[in-house]
Amino acid sequence: MEYIQKDLKAYKLHMIKTDKFKSVMVRVYFREPIVKENITKRSFLTTMLNLSSKKYPSKRLMALHSQDLYSCKISSIDSRLGNYLNTAITMSVLNDKYTEEGNLAKSLEFLGDVIYDPDVEDGKFSSKSFNIVMNQACLALSSVKEDARSYSVMRMLEEMDDGVISYRSIGYLEDLKKINEENLYEYYLEMLSCDMMDIFVIGDIDFIEMEKLVKKTFKAKVFKKVRVPYRVEEKKAPRSKKIVKESNDSNQSKLAIGFRLCGLTDYERNYPLSLFNIIFGGGPDSKLFQEVREKNSLAYYIGSTPNKLDNIILVRAGITKDNFDLSVKLIEKELSNMCKGKFNDEDIDKAKELFTSAIDEISESKARIIESYYMIELLGVDDIETKKEKMLKVTKDEIIKVAKKVKFDIVYMLEGEKE
Repeated sequence: MEYIQKDLKAYKLHMIKTDKFKSVMVRVYFREPIVKENITKRSFLTTMLNLSSKKYPSKRLMALHSQDLYSCKISSIDSRLGNYLNTAITMSVLNDKYTEEGNLAKSLEFLGDVIYDPDVEDGKFSSKSFNIVMNQACLALSSVKEDARSYSVMRMLEEMDDGVISYRSIGYLEDLKKINEENLYEYYLEMLSCDMMDIFVIGDIDFIEMEKLVKKTFKAKVFKKVRVPYRVEEKKAPRSKKIVKESNDSNQSKLAIGFRLCGLTDYERNYPLSLFNIIFGGGPDSKLFQEVREKNSLAYYIGSTPNKLDNIILVRAGITKDNFDLSVKLIEKELSNMCKGKFNDEDIDKAKELFTSAIDEISESKARIIESYYMIELLGVDDIETKKEKMLKVTKDEIIKVAKKVKFDIVYMLEGEKE
């Protein structure tokens, strides 16, 4: 696998050459410092861009043209990366070797149409497409409570923090009502002119030819690059944990617990923390799973997830409301045991094996390879091989040291009323 990066002023082009896949993937990243009011607007915009374009002004025509290009697929997803709002627009198509000469170029042109030639007239987006997206967005935002698992985490983060951590990635109904065809188009132009941009291409490609095609498709101007730190500013956890309970019309109670990560070094954040989480709550062999679910039968599911950019760890569990006190007590106990080093070399070896397997699986997915290189670009993290080497050298004392920097912050319980 060969990798080269080109700084083309308006954006950086990252090309990864490998013959492991039959298709070529192109992913375009746009990112801006996050503003709460823009979350809903960005989600609306990316949905609009995927629905229609000037040349193909309906979902049906977009789909037909995709089929003409040997099932070329274009999709997009929005996410928050620490202090940034991040949009990834992805195109995947079979290599010309398996279709016909020039199909990749035509597919790139189609991607360019989606991004640079939307269904716009007289300085505003098409009302037909706009109304379709508006109806979908209204439905999604009005029914946010129906997914109790996601809603419990969302509410826990809102109670935990008043900054970017609390922002709802799905958006807000009150912000949706402020969007119209004109101001959405204004925001689209702002995205093109101000967002930082990276383009990744992976597949069995020729670097010189691929660079020519990308330059022809993405005729972007030099962007104003406003930079803020990617990692959210660290906050100290309160001396006593906050407990919040809320009722919900569901069949199961959802427990969401937020922990603060306090004073981690970059090395601890990238290596011992990962092993700590795997041992603590990162899988079926973890302490939380074995103690809370298997031994005491208190949870339908339980697991922990670190968010290194937000300096937090989330624990999520499905329980009955009668088991709330004991479940929280056992989770606290297992964290205390981690701080005391009550885990053995076998736990560490299993965690390292799981981490190494996950790293090896990256090379089996074009999208995950791109994500890996994107994190190297944004955060300066180590490459895959270096990660494996450093992880294998992590010691028990380093994991214990990290465990002592994990601080209880908030316990949120969404109580099911139909239990």
